Amino acid sequence: MTKLFDHAKAPYLLILPSILVITAVAFYPILKAAYLSLFEINLKFNVNNFIGIANYFQLLQDNSFFNALLNTLYFVGVSLFFELILGLLIALVINQPLKGKGLVKAVILIPWAIPTVVSAKMWKWIFNYDYGILNYLLKFLHLISDNWNWLGSKTFAMNSAILAEIWKTTPFMVLLLFAGLQVIPEDLYKSAKVDGAGVWYRFWHITLPLLKPTLLVAVLFRALDAFRVFDVIFVLTGGGPADTTEVLSLYTYKQLFSLSNFGYGSALAVVTFVCVMVFSSLFIKLFGLSLETR
Repeated sequence: MTKLFDHAKAPYLLILPSILVITAVAFYPILKAAYLSLFEINLKFNVNNFIGIANYFQLLQDNSFFNALLNTLYFVGVSLFFELILGLLIALVINQPLKGKGLVKAVILIPWAIPTVVSAKMWKWIFNYDYGILNYLLKFLHLISDNWNWLGSKTFAMNSAILAEIWKTTPFMVLLLFAGLQVIPEDLYKSAKVDGAGVWYRFWHITLPLLKPTLLVAVLFRALDAFRVFDVIFVLTGGGPADTTEVLSLYTYKQLFSLSNFGYGSALAVVTFVCVMVFSSLFIKLFGLSLETR
C-alpha cells in the first residue's frame, strides 16, 4: 500500500522543482506588479501613497493608453498576417525535394538567429533618410525622386517597424510550419495523385487540414510575442513620431523608468498581462475545442 501511495505522489514530486522556479520567476513579479499598482509611487517626488484601484480608473481615461493599445493591435494584426502567409509559402517550398535544401533552410533561419536589437539597428540604417540603402535603391530604380523619411513619417513609421519585425520573425513561423509539414504522411499525397487530385486539391484537402494544429500553435505563439513587442520599436522610432508607433510595452516602460511613475506603470503592466492572458485563453478555448471535436 505504501509503495502504491509513493508511486502516485511521484509525478507531483518530479514537477515540484519546475513549479517552484515558475512561481519565483513568473508569478512573483506579476503579484508584485499588482501590489504596486495599488499605490501612487513616484521616485522623483518621493511619493508613496496607497490609492487602491485609482490607477486603473486613470487608465480608463488615458488617451495615450488607448492609442498604445490600438497601435499594438495594429502591429500584431498586420505583422502576424504577413508572417503567416510568407511562413507557409516558404515552408511549403523547402518541404519539396530540392537540391541544397539544407543550405536554404540555414539561410532562412539567419534573421531569426540575429538578436532583435542588432537587426533593428540594421533596419534603422536601411531606413535612414540621408544615407539609407532603401532610399538609394528606390531612387536608382526611379521609383522616387526625393528621399522618403520612413521612420519620421506618421504614414510610414509603423509600417516600417512592421517590415523589420516580419523580416526578423518570419523564420520562426517557417520553422514551426515546416515541422508540421514533416509529420504529414507522404502516402496521403501519393494516394491523392493516383486518384487524379491536383496540387490545389491536395493543399486544401490534405495539407491545410492536417497542418491546422501547427498553424494554430504558430499563430498563438507569434501573436503573444508580437503583443509584447518592445525592442524593435524602441530602437527604430522610440514611439514617435507623435506617438504613432508607441505600443503598450513602450508606454509602460516610459511610465516606469522615464517618469518614475511606478504605481501607474505597474497598473499598465498588469493590464497588458490580463490582455495577453484573455487573448490566449479565448484562442485556446475557441480553436482548441474545434480541434478536439474533429
